[in-house]
Amino acid sequence: MIQKINLLEKANSVDNLFQYLEIGHLNNHVLNVLQAENRTLDFHVHEDSDELFYVIEGSFAIEFEDGLVPLSQGDLIVVPKGTLHRPVCTELVKCLLIELDGTLNDENTGGTFKKGRSI
Repeated sequence: MIQKINLLEKANSVDNLFQYLEIGHLNNHVLNVLQAENRTLDFHVHEDSDELFYVIEGSFAIEFEDGLVPLSQGDLIVVPKGTLHRPVCTELVKCLLIELDGTLNDENTGGTFKKGRSI
């Protein structure tokens, strides 16, 4: 039987900050939840995939070349492929990320992505 997923429960089940938890797949896309706090990643580009960020709880910002876009609980943003960006987290945030499988790696996650960890 197909099971529902509660995003907040899944995000709360993540043991460590910056640990990606794979919660599902949608066509060729991977859905991950994570918790982050007091961290700014380096600017980076995903050449082959758009990236969706949905704020489950808390707030953070995505910085682009022309400034910051603040995001709060319930907000989502789609970063088009080829767009220079970086997440800026100054407080605890719980997020859902969706992108093509294979997009996340050590370089664009600050070294914290481990392929295949799921619940």
